[in-house]
Amino acid sequence: MSDQAKKQTSGLDFFGKYLTIWVALCIVVGVAIGHFIPVFPEVLSKFEYAQVSIPVAILIWLMIYPMMLKIDFSSIIEATKKPKGLTVTCVTNWLIKPFTMYLIAAFFFKVVFKSLIPVDLASDYLAGAVLLGAAPCTAMVFVWSHLTKGDPAYTVVQVAVNDIILLFAFTPIVAFLLGVSNVIVPYDTLFLSVILFVVIPLLGGYLSRKFIIRNKGEQYFNDVFLKKFDNITIIGLLLTLVIIFTFQGDDIINNPLHIGLIAVPLIIQTFFIFFLAYSWAKVWKLPHNIAAPGAMIGASNFFELAVAVAISLFGLKSGAALATVVGVLVEVPLMLTLVKIANDTKHWFTSK
Repeated sequence: MSDQAKKQTSGLDFFGKYLTIWVALCIVVGVAIGHFIPVFPEVLSKFEYAQVSIPVAILIWLMIYPMMLKIDFSSIIEATKKPKGLTVTCVTNWLIKPFTMYLIAAFFFKVVFKSLIPVDLASDYLAGAVLLGAAPCTAMVFVWSHLTKGDPAYTVVQVAVNDIILLFAFTPIVAFLLGVSNVIVPYDTLFLSVILFVVIPLLGGYLSRKFIIRNKGEQYFNDVFLKKFDNITIIGLLLTLVIIFTFQGDDIINNPLHIGLIAVPLIIQTFFIFFLAYSWAKVWKLPHNIAAPGAMIGASNFFELAVAVAISLFGLKSGAALATVVGVLVEVPLMLTLVKIANDTKHWFTSK
């Protein structure tokens, strides 16, 4: 292994080097717990507010916090002066992604799988896919950015801009594509997620960085304190997987065929959007640490929002709700695959 390759993998240590194995084990463990110990997800579901699981929120916060520690907050101002990366993610997420999701999902649910899925259920699944397509990621993209060594300050700006657009664009896009007029955005879910997954870890990182550098010095902060969090992101990701799949254990076991069918267009859409944004960033000669997180934002989804809207519009047991849940199930394995692709193609991009 070259020195560069060793340097890339050394930071991941034991958990990161065998991440695929740990992810698979966590999925199996989560499904088994959900199916054989149903009281566990029942208890966890009580700790939920505005469709956001508080235990999952805490784990995601632990994943994001180490990344926020690395932000020199003056660099956030500098990030806003580089519009190309923001243009790529905004155009991809809002002018392309929702519409390609609709076209790809409609083609599979209503044409390719016509003999396997009843017409009314196909429409429900399409609705769930559209809800996912119209909600770019807010929380987990910080994890993917961390794993691809993305620019943390620029990632914060990219996420913040997308969240602002989300406030105004989500409802009209969903209403247009689904032909419904009663789309009600659960703003409590949206605002709570932004506070939990952006504001709190950002503020925590800022205060921690400022306090420790002032009292211990910058060298201690970089060489000692930051290293304490080397594996926190990975461990948080694995525990989050266990909880997510614990909630979905029975759905996976009871609907294996339809879950597989729903996953097909979601997988195709994820890869398409990633490579579209990633290639555009390469053509524009953006650095890898901006290109990779920017492509990840569009490829991943704000599934808490999508699930909440699906339940409010179509009901808890609807096909639309199931489709958004499948989005949750396939997202982490898919995004880890894209993380690997992004890391393996880093040499395609400029270093700065």
